[in-house]
Amino acid sequence: MKKVFNLKITLVLALFLTLVGCKEDFLEETNPNNLSTGSFWKNVLDLEQGLVAAYKGMSSPHNVNLVNELSRSDLAWSSGWQRPNNNNEYYLQTFNNASGAPINKWAALYRTIFRANQVIEAAENLMGTHGNEEDEERALVISAEARFIRGYSYFMLHNSFNQGSVTLITGVSKGGSEFYQPLSSAEEIRNFYIQDLEFAAENLPSTWNDVQQGRVTAGAAVAVLGQSELYAGNYDQAATYFKSVIDDFGYALTPDIGSNFTTRDELNEESILELTYSTDFKNELNPWDSRDVASTSGYQKLFTGAPGQWFGAVCANWLILEYRNDTPDFSDPRNIIREDDGSERFRKFSLRTSASVALVDDDDTEYYGSPRTGQAANFNVKMTAFWRKHTNWDLGFDREEAISPGKVRTGINERLIRLAEIYLQYAEAVIKGGTDESGVEEAMLYINKVRRRSAVQLLGPNGSGEFPGNDHDNVVYTAQSLMEHLMFKEYPLELSAEGDGNRNIDLRRWGIKAERFRELAMRRYYGDHYEVTKEDGDTVTRWESIVNETTPDDPLVNDAWNEFQEASVNYNEASHAYWPIPNSEIITNPELYN
Repeated sequence: MKKVFNLKITLVLALFLTLVGCKEDFLEETNPNNLSTGSFWKNVLDLEQGLVAAYKGMSSPHNVNLVNELSRSDLAWSSGWQRPNNNNEYYLQTFNNASGAPINKWAALYRTIFRANQVIEAAENLMGTHGNEEDEERALVISAEARFIRGYSYFMLHNSFNQGSVTLITGVSKGGSEFYQPLSSAEEIRNFYIQDLEFAAENLPSTWNDVQQGRVTAGAAVAVLGQSELYAGNYDQAATYFKSVIDDFGYALTPDIGSNFTTRDELNEESILELTYSTDFKNELNPWDSRDVASTSGYQKLFTGAPGQWFGAVCANWLILEYRNDTPDFSDPRNIIREDDGSERFRKFSLRTSASVALVDDDDTEYYGSPRTGQAANFNVKMTAFWRKHTNWDLGFDREEAISPGKVRTGINERLIRLAEIYLQYAEAVIKGGTDESGVEEAMLYINKVRRRSAVQLLGPNGSGEFPGNDHDNVVYTAQSLMEHLMFKEYPLELSAEGDGNRNIDLRRWGIKAERFRELAMRRYYGDHYEVTKEDGDTVTRWESIVNETTPDDPLVNDAWNEFQEASVNYNEASHAYWPIPNSEIITNPELYN
């Protein structure tokens, strides 16, 4: 049932915007164009309408800010220009408090909080006045939904801005000095949003029916509580929350990892927190109009470097090489390709790789309507991979354009948290919180569940673990080596270009971001050509379309492919580990530093 919740949001918003009515004695009425909290919030229907506005605020692409969060991590090379030219301030680590990304993210999150606060306050005021048990229960759930939205917004602010010290707005400002609040301590912000999330976990349902799919759930609240403890270094508490998500809410890994990246199989059994979008409505609007119910960040055109589009945040060379080296499990029949003549061979790349990125020599996976990846795209100007995530590559060029002709809109849902992420974060928590032996064994169990879903070679000695008959890498892992595998292989291979800026949070909390940029800046690359036979039988050469890493003294080194050179010099922990407080807030809020 595609985008049912979006349809509901659209219809309710239309109703909300037409609440102007009149009575016979209209001269005694309050001006209907000046709705106030006193004249609007009357019943559960009003709470529902306000909640829709809060959900709409939460779905703003500026809240997640995927493109810019990705650009300032180690996962992407970001520029609208051909290599080696680059002027992207987030990739170069030259952004400051006047930069657009932190300004937009801050504004969008506080706009969401403002809308949630209205619902929470109204729900509290109306409690006990609804006249029947059903409406009372629904009002409680609405309050829990709004408190999740507010709590999650503060969770993002706390982990994104100013070492966690941001302004705390707990209610609806009535005017004057209430509009302006000073910075609260990081501890106070954390304690506040945890209370919201705990309330949500206790009062939200675990599932919704088909018509209401897409609303937040108790499982999502528990997952965010676990992430909060993980980010704080409270590993035992984090592991407890994550294990509850794994065991208590009925989530399951999708059989195909690709079900998590396009419009196919949205709101599936792996999804824990997902922002829903649709291109079925509001096509008459400018794509940047806030009323649009599609995602207006145009990921497939401006972010991914999809064929013929901008190079907004393309896959970094080191990550491309990790995807190329993600070893398939050759004991798994899903990695066997049967040719037209009846012969068999193994897949060249893992299922996870082929679902995440498009590589020129991936002859086993279609791309934008062509049976082989290299047939569809011009792998040139040293573009050696395109993201498949967040794109409609499975629809084809014509069908993608037909969705919203000439507009940068996408209906692909944004999966913020899915079960595979919780498996990997649980693995980290038990590595850090347990003894070496017990932590490694438990962590490897859940890492291998993620890997086996994509028919990837498992970790550990041959014949070990939950799946002894599958191929293993035959390595004996320690807590340190398994943690390094999580940091530099499993997290990025499984979760790259997803979530709410978690890669930057991870690099910061591990204390390695500056070191990581320096290490990546030392790497050197060159490219191999690749010949592609097109569908019409013609052969074309994709020049330097396969990236290779080599030593700095190799004469094949091409300096146009160097990455993170400026970032390794410009990155400053004090000014770039978090987004700064935007100058727009500093200018307009006279109480900020009081």
